[in-house]
Amino acid sequence: MATIRRPGRKLLAFDRRLGVRFVAGADEAGRGSLAGPLVTAGVLLDYQRLRDHAVRPLALLNDSKQVDPAQREELFRAVARCAARIAVRVIPPAAIDRDGLHRSNLRGLREALAALSPPAEACLVDGFRLGPLAPEHEAVVDGDTKSAAIAAASIVAKVVRDRAMRRLDAVYPHYDFASHVGYITPGHSAIVRRLGPSAIHRRSFEARCYAELEDGAEAELLAAARS
Repeated sequence: MATIRRPGRKLLAFDRRLGVRFVAGADEAGRGSLAGPLVTAGVLLDYQRLRDHAVRPLALLNDSKQVDPAQREELFRAVARCAARIAVRVIPPAAIDRDGLHRSNLRGLREALAALSPPAEACLVDGFRLGPLAPEHEAVVDGDTKSAAIAAASIVAKVVRDRAMRRLDAVYPHYDFASHVGYITPGHSAIVRRLGPSAIHRRSFEARCYAELEDGAEAELLAAARS
């Protein structure tokens, strides 16, 4: 009989070893996307309450990148049932272009952690130090594969962002956002080369499809000047 993997047990054990009641995790989705928002999320887990049957929905919790879309939706519902608090921040493409991706990401993670109440006794962030303006926290390398609070935040951020991109697909139907959710794929790049970027594309990114657009426009101007 096949054994059912329950990766959430290892993640929950990591947080419990911190020896505190309230553990917060923060993560983001959409850092590498060519279009659409960056979404950061904070999740607060109450380990005094997460015992016995109350913790069972998190048995299959995992890093959002390790599960398929249907499983992510299921885990999103599990996190919503089990978390003491959830906070989400959505940073639009215009803000990313204005402030830069890294600064936008750190600000979003800081705001997500700060919005959690009651305040956590331990705050964990996937990979990043957030600076002195953030609540006291620890950066955990590959934290979404180690900590339940961070993995829960990764699920929330990814599901919220994917849902937003599917809604934006109806606004910009020619860009196939429901399929690639704004990430660079051969199909997405081909559409940008053909149609140009939409209003939700991040123009500050150094993407090859943008460079090819500029090269094509320059070639057209030169051809026009010669004619």
